[in-house]
Amino acid sequence: MKNLIKSLTISSISLIFSQTKAQDSISTSDLLKRIESLEAEKNKIKEWDISTYGWVRTEYNFDSRQSAYSREYNLNLYPLDEKLDANGKDINSAAASNFLSITTRVGLNIKGPNVWGAKASGKIEADFFGNTEINKSSAGSGSIGLLRLRHAYATLAWPKTSLTFGQTWYPSFIPEVYPGVANFNTGILFNPFGWAGQIKLTQKLTDDLSFTAVAYKDREFQTANATGAFTNSATINSVMPTFHGQLQYKHKNIIAGIAAEFQSLKPVIESNNLVSTEKLNAAAYLAYFKYSDSKFSAKLYGITGGNLHHLVMIGGFAGYEQANGQESYKPTKTSSFWIDLASNNEKIAPGIFFGYTKNSGVDEGYKNLYMRGILGTRLLDNVWRASARVEFKQNKFNIAPELEYTAAKYGDIQNDATAGGRITNVGNFRAMLRVMYSF
Repeated sequence: MKNLIKSLTISSISLIFSQTKAQDSISTSDLLKRIESLEAEKNKIKEWDISTYGWVRTEYNFDSRQSAYSREYNLNLYPLDEKLDANGKDINSAAASNFLSITTRVGLNIKGPNVWGAKASGKIEADFFGNTEINKSSAGSGSIGLLRLRHAYATLAWPKTSLTFGQTWYPSFIPEVYPGVANFNTGILFNPFGWAGQIKLTQKLTDDLSFTAVAYKDREFQTANATGAFTNSATINSVMPTFHGQLQYKHKNIIAGIAAEFQSLKPVIESNNLVSTEKLNAAAYLAYFKYSDSKFSAKLYGITGGNLHHLVMIGGFAGYEQANGQESYKPTKTSSFWIDLASNNEKIAPGIFFGYTKNSGVDEGYKNLYMRGILGTRLLDNVWRASARVEFKQNKFNIAPELEYTAAKYGDIQNDATAGGRITNVGNFRAMLRVMYSF
């Protein structure tokens, strides 16, 4: 862009000089005005800068067991419980594999003229993951392979204050502190994941400490559907957005933070042929830490709270029948933590990950459960995952083999929405190879 502007400027000045020789009537002052006009146009063009980025990404996955998954086994969640046939053999012990490039990504970074004294910027990002899954009862393939919006937001940044509006990460997903696994799951089930429409205000309190306040609405990922609800109706029906507050410390090699959020959803507006005013209220708390230098990085993250379903985690909420036949709601409690250790070597970078998440249930007396991890009369108690990877990097080319084991504990659904009775432990071994070429 700079070379183009320079060439245009030189060409224009040359043209002016040639015209000046042919037309003696053009004065020196006219020539200077034309040059100043060209400089002004050049500076105006400089105020805008649009750059592209992204990658071409292909993954091969092998799984030793049937799992809850998204997009044709590209993103694995947890292994499925035992399912015995008439001969007592476990149907879900069957292996699976796939070869996909749907996580290929493209994006635009945009910078423009200052607005009200603030630096203005924006981002648009998409991949080909699609928004809907295969319908197993038909030959359809959902929207796999179609463009999916990830980020679309603009930011105004003053020296100590910044304001972001649009769709971007859930505030509980920390871009500087998330698992560095090769798998596209990005630590899903153990680390929050997803994007939401939001307004985010960040204020620097000191050079190292900042406070962020966010008001957001769920979009692609959301809570489970109660009886009578539809996709995302719980957040659409709620006048109040989810509120999130976060303190972050950032100094040299260290990033650390704590956060809390409160969510009030309205699953339905009608229940038992009556107007429903019932809300689903839940709170969540999290903390994180990262140390990184030129050779090594260590990341830790923990979260606990109610109804974390919208963050693509286990759990959800329960429905309780009231005297008038309507349903009220209470969140189930989920806790999770993970740790990721990795080399920062520019050529060969090994890394390891471990995560654990636990369902702690809800008050007794419920009528219905709306949770991730329910399979008939069976329920997830906990899930843990361990993985090891090595990244081989050369310029913008990256090859990363990874071995991963995910274990799940199931039990019969108890009166408090925990797992008990007959306990089973199952595990899935995943071997994958990721190849990326970034630009």
